[in-house]
Amino acid sequence: MSDTGRALVVYESMYGNTEKIAEAICTGLRESVPTEMVPAYRAPTVVPGDVRLLVVGGPTHAFSMSRASTRQEARNQHVVVMPVETGIREWLGMLSTDTGFASGRRGRQVEVATFDTRIAKVRRLPGSAARSAAKLLRRMGFRLLTGSASFFVEETTGPIREVEVDSARRWGEELGRLLTGSPHAARSGGDER
Repeated sequence: MSDTGRALVVYESMYGNTEKIAEAICTGLRESVPTEMVPAYRAPTVVPGDVRLLVVGGPTHAFSMSRASTRQEARNQHVVVMPVETGIREWLGMLSTDTGFASGRRGRQVEVATFDTRIAKVRRLPGSAARSAAKLLRRMGFRLLTGSASFFVEETTGPIREVEVDSARRWGEELGRLLTGSPHAARSGGDER
């Protein structure tokens, strides 16, 4: 383990698939850095002082981050695992940048990485919750550690294949190597999967 601080994974999940991906990313990250995972509706609105990497992810709804209306539609289709009132869009809207951590004014830069889940049969459609979140985080002054990643579910409610969970764990390992400067970490400019 490195003394480079810790990682915080903030996620949104309607049916549990994105939560499984977040857990796998955490497993990979923990190879290099202490990592905590928290759902968006319980996430802090100020990045804690010891966080060096903020990973944000959620499902792609209507070509972007979910909205209250799309989460309500999800609840109407099936039982959901999180409250529909707060997703990553709303959490990012509440996230404070007054601390100076995003821009490094307090001696360190919080780096970010974003991921999403999307339905496999429409994987080529434009729009992505991960790319939308990354764009917003960049505007807030955060630095992207690497390109966004997408993981694919079979249908709207899942399931998510084990190969996607394995891929998420490997992506988490890569994030840890990039953050700590470990060997075999090649920076990616936008390796969307």
